[in-house]
Amino acid sequence: MIKRINHRVYTNDYINKNQYGFTPQLSTIDAVMAVKDSVEDGFNSGEVATLVSLDVEGAFHSAWWPNILKSIKESGCPRNLYNLTRSYFSQRQAALQTNNIRFETEVTIGCPQGSCAGPGLWNLQYNSLLNFNFTNRTKAIAFADELIIITRGKTVREAENIANIELSKIFLWAKDNKIRFNEQKSKSMLLTRRKRRERKELEIYLNYKPLMHVYRLKYLGIIIHS
Repeated sequence: MIKRINHRVYTNDYINKNQYGFTPQLSTIDAVMAVKDSVEDGFNSGEVATLVSLDVEGAFHSAWWPNILKSIKESGCPRNLYNLTRSYFSQRQAALQTNNIRFETEVTIGCPQGSCAGPGLWNLQYNSLLNFNFTNRTKAIAFADELIIITRGKTVREAENIANIELSKIFLWAKDNKIRFNEQKSKSMLLTRRKRRERKELEIYLNYKPLMHVYRLKYLGIIIHS
């Protein structure tokens, strides 16, 4: 099922080009280089950049099925594939057996990491976020659930303001799609080559709470320094 859906959405270029995870011919290096290229474009234009790393609370287990089904329908997949996926999501249960005790619960959300269908379904879940009408100073880059938001500006305040505007959009998307970004694990960082004295601390907010400002950020195994 999921192979046929993946074939359909990738051959139709439905998945956003800024999703590098579980995507044919792309790797973590491609995602890191996309971040680097976007930041360097800003440097070459005399701008500064902010990086915001967003952590999804629960990751794959938080995928909301109605959003996935909506994405499948919008991708132009045949109705039989849509109905098959809807059936796959119905009447699912998780069970835990320990000694003589068995726990069972109905499952209504999530595409667990490690499952055959999980990667493709997650990319469909995230696609509407990456398709946002961001400003031309903003770029969102994802590798599966690892999301980086890059904003650029002529001044630190401008880049910071753009970041806060974009995060307010992302907050509403997350609320509508039953996903929560963990503001305690999400981080912000300023990147600049300027030597002049100016404010270096960022005030960027998610879920109305300030994000931790850092000078080193680990993304897909690579340390990015301010």
